[in-house]
Amino acid sequence: MNGKNKDFSMEDAKRLAATPAGQQLIAMLQKQQNIQAAAKAASQGDYSQLKAALEPMLNSEDVQKLLRQLGG
Repeated sequence: MNGKNKDFSMEDAKRLAATPAGQQLIAMLQKQQNIQAAAKAASQGDYSQLKAALEPMLNSEDVQKLLRQLGG
């Protein structure tokens, strides 16, 4: 997987989730109290809640570092 590949599969997601950086990101997401409601809204086509829930976290230096480790 690289940043130029548009075909991101569930296998790619599983592989990333199994890495130490992926595990840290999952733990951070699980701490977000409103993430489950936002994910449910996103599954129904409303991505605004998910964006609002993730944006502050994605802008943090810790998350940016983990994303760089994952190649993102």
